[in-house]
Amino acid sequence: MMTTLGLGCHDDKKEPDPERPTEWDGNYVPLEEKGDHIDTGPFASCSVVTVDDAGNPVPCGSLESFNLSSCDRSTLSRLSPDGVYSVLDRSSSSPFSGFSPGGFRVSTQGGPEAVNGLPLLQKHVDGQTFYVSSQLSFPDGTSQLFAFAGCQAENEQRFTGCSQTCINGGEERFAGTFQGVRTQRIGEPELSGIEFVSESRVDVGTPVDVYVTKNHAYVVALNYGRGFDEGGLAVFDVSDKAHPVLKKVVKLEGDAYWNSVWAKDDALYVGSGNHGVLVFDITDPANPQMVRGVPGDTFDIHTLFVDGNRLYAQSSSGGQALIFDVSNALSPVLLARYGVPADPNGRGYPHDSFAYQNRLYISQMGQGYYVLDVTDGSDPKPLGSYTYDASIYNPSHTSQVGTFAGRTIAFEGGENVNAHLRVLDVTDPAHVVKIGEYKMRPQSSIHNMVLRDKRLYVVWYAEGLRVLDVSNPTQPKEIAYANTFRDSDLFDGLFVGAIGIRVPGDGYVYVVDMTRGLLIYREP
Repeated sequence: MMTTLGLGCHDDKKEPDPERPTEWDGNYVPLEEKGDHIDTGPFASCSVVTVDDAGNPVPCGSLESFNLSSCDRSTLSRLSPDGVYSVLDRSSSSPFSGFSPGGFRVSTQGGPEAVNGLPLLQKHVDGQTFYVSSQLSFPDGTSQLFAFAGCQAENEQRFTGCSQTCINGGEERFAGTFQGVRTQRIGEPELSGIEFVSESRVDVGTPVDVYVTKNHAYVVALNYGRGFDEGGLAVFDVSDKAHPVLKKVVKLEGDAYWNSVWAKDDALYVGSGNHGVLVFDITDPANPQMVRGVPGDTFDIHTLFVDGNRLYAQSSSGGQALIFDVSNALSPVLLARYGVPADPNGRGYPHDSFAYQNRLYISQMGQGYYVLDVTDGSDPKPLGSYTYDASIYNPSHTSQVGTFAGRTIAFEGGENVNAHLRVLDVTDPAHVVKIGEYKMRPQSSIHNMVLRDKRLYVVWYAEGLRVLDVSNPTQPKEIAYANTFRDSDLFDGLFVGAIGIRVPGDGYVYVVDMTRGLLIYREP
């Protein structure tokens, strides 16, 4: 557009693109914190009955125990009888805190079918009915039955209904309503704004994290029900990004849970479920050699973060953040153990951390987000926190921190149903302020993220990889995505799809998908 300013003078500047966030000036309007869940009431009008019209008992969790008379059941014909569905279940007895994830897969082709990760017990799916159930039986003879009955469908991807959990055949019964969605994003292209390069299967446990250095990708895995007894490490030569080559697999007998990985110089660090931080020598990057485990305790390290000459390791069972000096990368020296507070109900543990400008930002799975001064690594000092109502389980899971318009901004995400992206001004850690947020489907959850300049790369489980322009952090805007989840995925429920990510600055994005393995994309 051209605007006349005077005789013979013109301003040739283009008007701002309304679809792109404008450069941020540092001003914002504080946002109210409402938690992950905003309860809008029952999802469906159906209900549960315990006796039939004649007064006879109705088996708990059976199709007959659902009163669907108020539902438009003809709409259920829109749903596919083949596919994976994710479920957000709202408890009728405790609606505010009673949201839980679930899911099921159905098939008419003879494929595996399941409800809440358990083999299918009963199914009745036709144009008027969508009912599935499963049962968990224990060695002592007790049992739990899970049942879902559809009420009506909004479209081919989304429907609502009622649910039941029956303990010991109905001695105890928990009822609720649910909103289900097709986990695979039907109708949305697999890719937008990003180029797929390669896919490499990982056959050691379930892959969960990756680190890239020396033209090698180090993928760690854990035991997550795929028939593998142990986790481990898969080493790929990624000199040719289009054709990664598996060079080595490393396992440690009796250790089934390798959840995180990082590297510095010639050292590779692995977070072990049983042996703390495992230190490998990667002088020969294709052939890691075990050096030691630190600090020597037989407990778990869940996540790792390296900043300069510091290694930060979080223990889920110990409730501690450990700080190591890694000036000599192959010989970490423990400087301090910091006990992260649990919530008033004793829930939560330090899940992840991010170090930035002598501060350590700790995500606590249960209570919130904590900021420490780690100028002296041997004496960390609390600076402030961002916590939630104690009645709400609001697990803070991961974060990235950077400077925008002279202010220190944190991008924080939880791991739970409806766990979305929060943008926090943490310039003054004693007075943290929420200034923005970004949400996707409530049946999905963020897992990890990487901030590069003004782009935030988020692996969002079933939502795949989402790339956000955060040049204006109060208004994150999606600019690219890659849907990684497919109906052929091995898992259903909340924890499926994209889980690990690295953006090492070599022009590529490395994503770990729980089923598909190592996925490489070209940076958008």
